[in-house]
Order: sequence, then structure tokens, then C-alpha cells
Amino acid sequence: MLTGTLVRLRAVEPTDFESLWRWSHDPEVVRWMSSGYPESFVQAQERLAAAPRNSYENCRFIIESLHDQRAVGFVRLRDAKPEVGNAELDIQLGEKDVWGRGYATEAIRLMCRYGFNEMRLHRITLDLAAENTAARRVYEKVGFVEEGRVRECFRRDGKWHDMILMGLLEGELRD
Repeated sequence: MLTGTLVRLRAVEPTDFESLWRWSHDPEVVRWMSSGYPESFVQAQERLAAAPRNSYENCRFIIESLHDQRAVGFVRLRDAKPEVGNAELDIQLGEKDVWGRGYATEAIRLMCRYGFNEMRLHRITLDLAAENTAARRVYEKVGFVEEGRVRECFRRDGKWHDMILMGLLEGELRD
């Protein structure tokens, strides 16, 4: 477990599935996320049960509030490659009552610190919709910098949006 002052990052448990399902069906929570094809509750539950355990290539954690020990989101490093020391960061803060209270910032810092110190990564990247200004502020506060833009590659609400590519190198993490 990785513990900060607001959150703990812990392994995903079967009891977390209902929260994960609820978050993935909340339009505000998934507003700027790519959505796959619809699947039933049972199909999603089977997919999660069949997911491989944490490994270097795909390491996911539940973000748990230290205040009340409830799951409030998840974070993962995926597509890690030891040959080049790179991984991609994904985060979803599903409980809206904790938005804007520092939970995402701390979870990202904990996960990046884990990636750099334990996984010996050199670089962590992410992408986000250009209009997702709240997420961008959090990423920049942690130390991520814009590295590029992919024009009109994400469609939401009948409109095409640009994606911003951001990166963080070992030694650039801000506390």
C-alpha cells in the first residue's frame, strides 16, 4: 500500500466492482474519457475478474480516502516497458464529493513516485482532452509538461476535440 495524508493506494478488490461500475456509468465522471462499447454489469464483472494481476506492464490501484476508508477512484500505470523505462498514467476520481480537495493530486504523486522509485521508470506520460482544464491544472501542479497535441482525435457531444500529450521525467516530480 502507498499512503499519503489524504489517500491510500491499494490493490483492487472484488468488493470495489460496484463502485467501478457506478463511476463508469456517471456522465460527469467519464466526460473526458474514451468510452468503449456498452457492456452489461455481468460482462464487466467477468472482465474485471479475468484481468491479469498487477505486473510491471499494468499496475492498478484503488484510491481510498483515509478519512472514511472508502474507494473514491482508481489510478494505474499501464503499457510499461522496462527496455525504455516508460509508462502511461490513467486516473479516475469517481466520487464527486472529493473533487477539488487534493485527492487526485496526491494519488498522482504517490503513483508517480512508485513508478520512478520502485519500477525504475524514467518517463511517465498521459493524454487528456484539451478542454479538461481542471485535470490539466492538477497534472501541471505535479510537474507534467505539455509535449504535444493531437488535433481533433476525440469526439464528444457531437464535436471533435484535441488531445494534449503530457510527460513527466524522473526527477521532475513536484511535491
